[in-house]
Amino acid sequence: MIENLSKKRMVFGISCLILLTIVVLIIESKWMKAGSRRQEFVIENNSTCWQRETYEVIKDCHPCTAFEIASKSQGVCVHTHNKEVLKCIGGEIVTRSCDRVAWLDERHFWSFQISLTIIGTLSAAISFLRQKTLNRRTMLKIQRELGA
Repeated sequence: MIENLSKKRMVFGISCLILLTIVVLIIESKWMKAGSRRQEFVIENNSTCWQRETYEVIKDCHPCTAFEIASKSQGVCVHTHNKEVLKCIGGEIVTRSCDRVAWLDERHFWSFQISLTIIGTLSAAISFLRQKTLNRRTMLKIQRELGA
């Protein structure tokens, strides 16, 4: 495997990986600039009292149901598939679209961390077993040479 590569091939491979990383970063940064959107949220019933007045968040940002998204019964669910309920000082209750659901992002983060931990542990175990096998082969080779 990797132990069979020459020094030149290793340097070439690492150089290619560094170059590829730089290219990906450049492409990704250009896409982010072109695809950045403003945070203008759609408001149900065209009410914008939350922009003029102070408001209180009654229900934090949460995902819309599949029915609300499919039927488009609430206009705020069409774009981001998330909504939050606000109450303005005037007493008006408004639903607005929101970008992120905090508990959902946290769940995705922890599942990603757990999967990386599992992959890392498996990689370490495989590396350990591979090293053990190579050491045993080397010892057998040395024993055969000494016995002959």
